[in-house]
Amino acid sequence: MARVLIRSSFARFTPASLSFRPKTTYIVLVPENPIDTPEDNALLRTNVLPQFDQLTPEKCWTGIGKLALEYESGVWAMEEKAHDPKKPKTFDNIIGELDKLESPLNTAWSNVKTLYTVKNHEMNTDAYLKIHERARKARVHKFQSLPIYEACKEIYVKDTSLNDAQRRVIRKFLLEARLNGIELLEEKATIFTNVLKKLESLKAEFRKKVVESSSRFSYNIQDSNIVKDFPDALLKNMARDPSQYKQGPWVITLQPYVYGSFLEHCPDAELRRNTYRAYNMRASNHVSQDINNSVHIEEIRTLRGEQACLLGYENFAQMSMETKMAGSVDNVISMIESLSAKAKNAQKKEIDSLQEFAESRGFDSKLEAWDVDYWRRKQKCHLYKFDNLHLEEYFPFDHVFASLLEMCSKLFGIAFEEIPSDRVPTWHPDVRFFSISDNTGKYLSSFYLDPFQRPGEKLQTHLDSAWCLGCRNRSDVAGTLPVVNLVFNFTPPVSKEHQSLLTFSEVIILFQKFGTALQHLLTTIPYSEASGLTNIEWDAVEVCSYFMQNWLCEPNTLQQISCHYDSGLPLSESAIQDLIASQNHMAGYDLCSELYLAHLDMQLHSSKDFWLDIIQDLWSTYRPFALDKYDVHLCSNTTIMTDVWAAAYYSHLWSRMIGADAFQAFTEDAENVSEMGARFRSTFLSLGGGCHPSKVFRSFRGRDPSPDALHVLCGLS
Repeated sequence: MARVLIRSSFARFTPASLSFRPKTTYIVLVPENPIDTPEDNALLRTNVLPQFDQLTPEKCWTGIGKLALEYESGVWAMEEKAHDPKKPKTFDNIIGELDKLESPLNTAWSNVKTLYTVKNHEMNTDAYLKIHERARKARVHKFQSLPIYEACKEIYVKDTSLNDAQRRVIRKFLLEARLNGIELLEEKATIFTNVLKKLESLKAEFRKKVVESSSRFSYNIQDSNIVKDFPDALLKNMARDPSQYKQGPWVITLQPYVYGSFLEHCPDAELRRNTYRAYNMRASNHVSQDINNSVHIEEIRTLRGEQACLLGYENFAQMSMETKMAGSVDNVISMIESLSAKAKNAQKKEIDSLQEFAESRGFDSKLEAWDVDYWRRKQKCHLYKFDNLHLEEYFPFDHVFASLLEMCSKLFGIAFEEIPSDRVPTWHPDVRFFSISDNTGKYLSSFYLDPFQRPGEKLQTHLDSAWCLGCRNRSDVAGTLPVVNLVFNFTPPVSKEHQSLLTFSEVIILFQKFGTALQHLLTTIPYSEASGLTNIEWDAVEVCSYFMQNWLCEPNTLQQISCHYDSGLPLSESAIQDLIASQNHMAGYDLCSELYLAHLDMQLHSSKDFWLDIIQDLWSTYRPFALDKYDVHLCSNTTIMTDVWAAAYYSHLWSRMIGADAFQAFTEDAENVSEMGARFRSTFLSLGGGCHPSKVFRSFRGRDPSPDALHVLCGLS
């Protein structure tokens, strides 16, 4: 009987390279590095804070190899215990033992991820993926074990003493194993394995063609008048010689750190149109037949459908809903439709207003999709005058971060203490370490903060790259408490006498990632498979991120965190009101864009209509412009076609909706913010993956979620 892993944690469907073994076969492996010990390899010291300064890619590889072998041997021993009818099957001696067994491997694996992020010049992508795959292969063993699966089914059905968190952990295990094909008979299991292998191959080919197609477009600009209003960051990214970025020449490319900003700042409508078209016809026959992804779209959809049908589902979207808070495709479509009515009305008014504004500035054509970003930026600057204040001067990093900690202390009844660098080993002098305790002084968790860019050293996939990495999970049986690594790419201070100044978009990123971190750091669930961020339904993972971001819509918060780096004065009341209003500039247009992609994704994975027909039908429903004849954007959409967001793209919107509704509770009862904060901590921040998010929400709000709060936050009501 074949057992094949198709998902990683957080309930995402992410097929990787595949392996399976018969249930009765045991393989004895020679240790990959038998002499590795905790004394000579810091990665193996999983019961203490990681010593990153002592880690190398080689030690990570041999350390993970050793821990993986130990884990696999432990799972085989667990299989023998689970298979023995004379030995009782209990939560503690099956799931509890697995939790304890996994802890060293998971902690070491997380530390490798951290090293890959913060020392990418040493731990490159190839080395990391090799280590990642070794750890992944080890972790799949428990989901491939029929004896452990049957034991868990028995415990789930017969043990009436299980609490909610324990039932969630077992249900997660059973669902993971079932979606991995553990119940398939041998013939279907072989087909299942082949489907996933083909799917992985096609997705890799799809990504390859997008990269190749993107690299084929470039356009030289010699005229300095075109780039005279470009920001320095964009000029540096476009300059053939970055050291001479003011002189040129400059090159338009389709890289994300160039494309978006270029459309915002380019005054030449023809250049905007050509660049927009080039971007949206990537990997299609408009470029070249040898890099056309059109056929791959249908092949990937078909294979995903076969994967779902083999597991007993009508389609891939229905299978995806097994691990989502939404629960069903109908609930997702209902959310999309409930948000779309007001969003489309607002979008029409916004486009009409933008057309009028552009005409008043000499634009004599009808706006097209490639014109919106440029004229939107200009209208926003015209409507909201705070840009003239050099807004970043009011957000020095140290003040913003200290204010964020103070705010969280008051809201959630916790205290932060920075631990001196001579007491905690870190990977760079900029890195800071904090411990968190409750209001009785009891230690709860810790986090690292790595705030600034280090070009060529730190991983940076885009301009605003930021990560919240769980370095260690809470597990009472393993005796571990949470540790998180917060990594940002903010501009560092130019000297010790100067401060790092944040753009407002960077302030938003800081609040978002800290919200995510708090959910991991303040968990009270005692099992690593359901504590913190682990096992949360994928469409609820970002709830706390959006919840914290929503505080930046509050005038009191903006007054508290703003402080001019020189004068020490906060933003004026009028500037704060403008800043809040500016966050909702063309909110209807943005929301319609998200709704279109969410609905497109769901239709692609729940119907069999040709992909281009689906696009043409939905485009006219959500978008204010005619679909350009060269626009085949799905051919280059790796997010939906090759990433973890297949039949899950709506998850961002769902989390935003839940986060907005939770935040509204604080604005409705402004006199009892502390009490509300304690309730939020005891539900969203405490229960993590140990309780279904629908139940978590009802415990906090006393009802089911509504889209009304998101309408209010977006300025649509």
